[in-house]
Amino acid sequence: MEKEIIKNRQTTESNLIKAVAELVEESGFEGLGINAIAAKAGVSKMLIYRYFDSLDGLIAAYIRQHDYWINFNEQIPDEEHIGEFIKEMFKKQIAALREDYTLKRLYRWELTSRNAFVKELREKREAKGLWLVDAVSKLSKHSKRETAAMATILSAAISYLTLLEENCPVYNGLKLQEESGWKQLEEGIDMLVNLWFGKQ
Repeated sequence: MEKEIIKNRQTTESNLIKAVAELVEESGFEGLGINAIAAKAGVSKMLIYRYFDSLDGLIAAYIRQHDYWINFNEQIPDEEHIGEFIKEMFKKQIAALREDYTLKRLYRWELTSRNAFVKELREKREAKGLWLVDAVSKLSKHSKRETAAMATILSAAISYLTLLEENCPVYNGLKLQEESGWKQLEEGIDMLVNLWFGKQ
């Protein structure tokens, strides 16, 4: 009986999170509301409050489930391959954000929100970021201070440009709405990492 209750809750939570994505795809962030989400998921709106506390809690749950950095769990390679690992890591961030329309919309919501759910999301990202900085610093022989600065510049630029892509066709000549622009950005990432590691 208890297993069935847990299973039903997991199914309902999954359906509600899926409903968030469908509504954002259909009518943008403005279409999100407790009643609309509950109707789309085919459940009582009281279950949103029971499982997520609020609409903000449900939105945060979507972000937590789909966020690239929070869910980053790739194995750190040996010293010889750390440069290529870093390049691929940031290229995967680009792909993850560009492919998830809903996540980009909800990131915009997060940027303007101040609540306990957002605080928790940022703390989870920060913990993963600090872990990665420490691991890369040890393998690359660069200080944590330097590694953190490089990681911040790259990850923040990627986040900003992917959020800008929908409404801004070009940035410093980079064509954000064309694959050639993102290829150019990836080449820039390769160049920066190579320079950082002293490669030509």
